[in-house]
Amino acid sequence: MSVEAPLAVAGYFAGRPISLITFLIIPLAMKRIGIADTTFARVDMARAAISVIKNEASAEIIRYTVPGIKDLPVAAKKLMDEEKCDIVMALGMPGPADKDKMCAHEASTGLIAAQLMTNRHIIEVFVHEDEAPDERTLASLAKRRTEEHALNAVRLLYHPEMLTRLAGTGQRQGYEDAGPIESSSGGHLGH
Repeated sequence: MSVEAPLAVAGYFAGRPISLITFLIIPLAMKRIGIADTTFARVDMARAAISVIKNEASAEIIRYTVPGIKDLPVAAKKLMDEEKCDIVMALGMPGPADKDKMCAHEASTGLIAAQLMTNRHIIEVFVHEDEAPDERTLASLAKRRTEEHALNAVRLLYHPEMLTRLAGTGQRQGYEDAGPIESSSGGHLGH
């Protein structure tokens, strides 16, 4: 038996021969972050999310664009089931009409169901078109909210203790943080 024996094929994974070294690396595979977005949105929210994720983490990003907000639950679930994403961001921009708000509620309910079915987080990032007084402010709000939720996605995957430290501090995505209520200390003290 030669010295190279441990590097010999140790088996097969996904139909490919793997060495002992490859086998040992598999559990440390790169995290996968899914981005589900829509063509209905008036801002490319995925671009903002991808930029933040690339700056904050070494993760594989898989983008899946669908027509409208009610398509997001299936897109998110497909990203988890078929693309094996560890977390998904669902990005949408519902219109200002009552019908649009109802569609957003239905999509939100579907996203919650998908989370429960997959036991993984889906970060819902919705920006309603009537949240801002003008298009420029709306675009800025959409970008900022998406960026801040992208940070939340990275924290959930890599540094959940950071979110624990922020508990009770009145964090707001897209707007200025509300801050803790004065009688509250904010943050988690642990056990």
